[in-house]
Amino acid sequence: MKTCGIHHVTGITGDAQANIDFYTGTLGLRMVKLTVNFDDPSAYHLYYGNALGSPGTIMTFFHWPTIRPRQDGTGEISAVSFSIPEGAVSYWEKRLSKNAVSYTQSRHFDEERITFRDPDGLELSLIAEKNTADVKPWTFDVPEKYAIRAIHSVTLCEDGSERMRNFLRSHFGYRQTGEEDGTFRFAAEGDAAGRHLFVRLAPDLPRGSMGAGTVHHVAFRAKNDADEFEMRRELLEIGMDATPVIDRNYFHSVYFREPGGVLFEIATDHPGFAIDEPRDSLGSSLILPAQFEAHREEIVRALPKVKLPSYD
Repeated sequence: MKTCGIHHVTGITGDAQANIDFYTGTLGLRMVKLTVNFDDPSAYHLYYGNALGSPGTIMTFFHWPTIRPRQDGTGEISAVSFSIPEGAVSYWEKRLSKNAVSYTQSRHFDEERITFRDPDGLELSLIAEKNTADVKPWTFDVPEKYAIRAIHSVTLCEDGSERMRNFLRSHFGYRQTGEEDGTFRFAAEGDAAGRHLFVRLAPDLPRGSMGAGTVHHVAFRAKNDADEFEMRRELLEIGMDATPVIDRNYFHSVYFREPGGVLFEIATDHPGFAIDEPRDSLGSSLILPAQFEAHREEIVRALPKVKLPSYD
């Protein structure tokens, strides 16, 4: 069972407009899709990514304004990192400062890193990569030579890393590529976007719980339905409680929890985000899953009004 890397990462926000403004404005990502949570149509599901909404570039958020406060700790994803080109660090320091975002600069695993938080407090990093993924960035507001390329990695916070490390190596196709200050670095085969993972060992922290500013789940790529079916079969064989395949319209999904408790998803690369609106106008209006379209008026009335970015 192998994946080439991360398909998307889904977080939780308590303020949809602040989230939109930050990820499209400050970070310069494209609004790829404005829709609702398939299991909760009273909540927005916001998608950001590159020009085409390519797998490996997507960061998404459920908007739950009344969710309980988060508890940082183990069994959670503690940070999300994006890939930027080498030489872009100075540009992003100036851009973050201009947008009144506090940051720190450091060097980990021999890569420059800028670390900061989004409006809900989710820890983010920009990591300068020598070999960035070969994907077309969104360049409406950020020059191509500086623009975010893709998801670089997520950091899993674990109370004991051995079971997780064994799972990644033996059953998920990752190899360990380094260790530094209690954090283990892993990489999937190849050079796809989102090919890295970090596992942070933190046995003294309490168990984490979800809230605004946390990550709900991370999704890993399956090339197609047959690949996903085989991955699910192997998960069941090793005793993982994997869900049946669920149609999420833009991809097909299987969910399970890794040994440390983090919610993982396997998501297919296809059909993609252009199945219900043209690529040139992705994210420009509210798109509802077919099963909710008959209730559009009621759903729109319940959702908070948001201002979407204009790319004219």
